[in-house]
Amino acid sequence: MQTIVMDNLKLIVEALPDSPGIYQYLNSEGTIIYVGKAKNLKRRVSSYFNKEQTGKTRVLVSKITDIRYIVVNTEEDALLLENNLIKKYKPRYNVLLKDDKTYPSICVQNEPFPRVFKTRRIIRNGSSYYGPYSNVSSMYAVLDLIKHLYPLRTCHHNLSAENIAAGKFKVCLEYHIKNCFAPCTGKQTEEDYMQNIAQIKEILKGNTHHIQRALYHKMQELSAEMRFEEAELVKKKYLLIENYRAKSEVVSKVLHNIDVFSIEEDRDGKSAYINYLHITNGAINQAFTFEYKKRLNESPEELLALGIVEMRERYKSHSPEIIVPFPLEIALKNVDFTVPTRGDKKKLLELSILNVKQYKVDRLKQSDKLNPEQRTTRLLKEIQDALRLDRLPMRIECFDNSNIQGSDPVAACVVFKKGKPSKADYRKYNIKTVVGADDYASMQEVVRRRYSRAIEEEAPLPDLLITDGGKGQMSAVKEVLDELGTNIPIAGLAKDSHHRTHELLYGFPPQTIGLKQNTPLFRLLTQIQDEVHRFAITFHRDKRSKHQTASELDTIKGIGEKTKSALLKAFKSVKRIKEASPEALVNVVGEAKAKIIQAHFEQSMKNNIHLPHT
Repeated sequence: MQTIVMDNLKLIVEALPDSPGIYQYLNSEGTIIYVGKAKNLKRRVSSYFNKEQTGKTRVLVSKITDIRYIVVNTEEDALLLENNLIKKYKPRYNVLLKDDKTYPSICVQNEPFPRVFKTRRIIRNGSSYYGPYSNVSSMYAVLDLIKHLYPLRTCHHNLSAENIAAGKFKVCLEYHIKNCFAPCTGKQTEEDYMQNIAQIKEILKGNTHHIQRALYHKMQELSAEMRFEEAELVKKKYLLIENYRAKSEVVSKVLHNIDVFSIEEDRDGKSAYINYLHITNGAINQAFTFEYKKRLNESPEELLALGIVEMRERYKSHSPEIIVPFPLEIALKNVDFTVPTRGDKKKLLELSILNVKQYKVDRLKQSDKLNPEQRTTRLLKEIQDALRLDRLPMRIECFDNSNIQGSDPVAACVVFKKGKPSKADYRKYNIKTVVGADDYASMQEVVRRRYSRAIEEEAPLPDLLITDGGKGQMSAVKEVLDELGTNIPIAGLAKDSHHRTHELLYGFPPQTIGLKQNTPLFRLLTQIQDEVHRFAITFHRDKRSKHQTASELDTIKGIGEKTKSALLKAFKSVKRIKEASPEALVNVVGEAKAKIIQAHFEQSMKNNIHLPHT
């Protein structure tokens, strides 16, 4: 059966024309599973069957049972048709435009004396829509500007000429507070109202420069005619627009009607983010970022071409110039593609790249909140990639030593499972075989004790071992692991002169692995280092504290910690315990222990009396 299908597909491919067009792949159920475009249909479709394909594409080819195609005149027509068919059929193996948000637009309603308002519903009734606005605050800024420049009606009355002439309406509060000029009662003519609407549409298109210039000339004319009060009203409008332009992103007064696109792929290669900016009269008039979910191994060039067609169609852009980050093998009628290397256009591209990177970071933060495990896996994958480990470091163990000039030497081990501290697996170690302050020997003793026992008991070994130190610590640990015959990857976290995490070392000889500060990965490694240091220092401090609070009571056989604490609480010092009466001791610890304590101090006194003089 499969052979018959392949034979039929080869016949279809051989009959394909060498023309531009789109092709559709169908499965056994007659469902369109993929739509593609081509400059040359025959050559493009043949490539799916003639060369070795990657995993996902191989799966796609195995599902194809029929091929349909549409010939078009130009590559631009193919781009547009491909985009429309993908949106219409949503084929399983095509990229998915992730546009789950409904962004608001500004509507200029198709009606007598049009209203201007925000909406999330696009109704094809002849009304004009501007947007959508992904940055809602910028939309409100435009609406606020319009409200102050042109008082418009907000009521829902049918302001037909007949209704107004019949006197069906009365002025409302909006008229009295000067937010509306009451066209409902004929106080404002339709001609005057529509002139305002025409200017509003220009502002919504981003043509504030032209409106501002017209207001300036009007202000000059009124002043020359000594109509100063009217000139002052026009001046207020002029200043409002000037203030709005100052707050908006002005890039260059010489740049006009330009589209800018940039793209950034996700770290896992499953998504791509595309930013779109539209420049009108030197200012950003539209800004939008969206996500494509990849289904096959689509290249950045393919995705950006799709995004350009999608955004220009959505925003009805006819800009004659498109700025892109790299050359594209697509041709659009009356459009020039520019890859800038310097100047204002380069700054525009950098601004677009900055926006798309920020969008990517924001999406990651949202995703991390919804799925913390996904964030952890991504961080561990970063460590795996940076150190080229065979598997994800799901279990990380980190060691640190602590002593003061060799006194009371201790070590500690902390364990992180799936990027989180596993305190039940933390371990403290008293150094037994090392004399003096020898950090390397102390580290070797602890590592040998820990992993020889783990091997003997068949306990889990770490996927990554981290030393709180540099090359010397790493080499010392490697000697022990080689001796034990284990192949645990070893990394070192070195600190700078201010005792802050400075660099990550890996390999033999150790190499510095670049770490960007204030990244989630850097913070995880810093947390591990700080945690092992805290744990070791706390253990060492407790040990020193016990030595400092040791007393003669510790040497009395039969007197434990509980009794010792009760005695010190009652008598405050060993000297007072010695001087206490038998009755006072009995009241605190009972008759049996009181006799033991008295006997000990009496014997101690006798021993001191008979000591020979030197």
